[in-house]
Amino acid sequence: MLAIAVAMLAASGIEPHSRVDWLLENALPAILLVGLVVGWRYLRLSASAYGAILALLAIHELGAHYTYAKVPYEAWAQALADRSLNNALGWDRNQYDRLVHLSYGVLFCLPLREVLQRCTPLRGMWLALLALNVVLSTSAMYELIEWVGGQYLGEDQAKAFLATQKDPWDAQKDMALAVFGACMTQAALQSKRWLGCRANV
Repeated sequence: MLAIAVAMLAASGIEPHSRVDWLLENALPAILLVGLVVGWRYLRLSASAYGAILALLAIHELGAHYTYAKVPYEAWAQALADRSLNNALGWDRNQYDRLVHLSYGVLFCLPLREVLQRCTPLRGMWLALLALNVVLSTSAMYELIEWVGGQYLGEDQAKAFLATQKDPWDAQKDMALAVFGACMTQAALQSKRWLGCRANV
């Protein structure tokens, strides 16, 4: 999985739309991968957790290559189905950045919950609540990093990095989607646990 992750990161760096944006977007994933390697002997996660991280990285790296606001999913939809995805769903902007933030909540909640379960005495609702809070706080931290970074980049680079596409509520919507995604994962885990308990009765 680590080899696949490194290969995806390297592949996304081949002639990206914006080299500066690619470097900025990959700072945190690189830190995460290094942290996972360093922590391998101390805190090994499940295969499902590593798989979720890998899936999230794949979605992110596509956005890092094209920049979030310019992933050409519309062209791909036209080529595959001869239909406009944006028109079909009533969208008036490139929504790939929204997909990434939703995916962050859905996918990163699983490894995050595993770490919290092993490193804290919390269980049940308190564990789920803390996982949701960490997803929200890390999403807010990322939005703050984008804001600070955007202040010191040139106008074109700032637009590529922020990917707000003139939406004044972009940061709030991104955070809301991350929390919604984490709620979906928590609900799925709880349903699986409930069904497992029912099967053992």
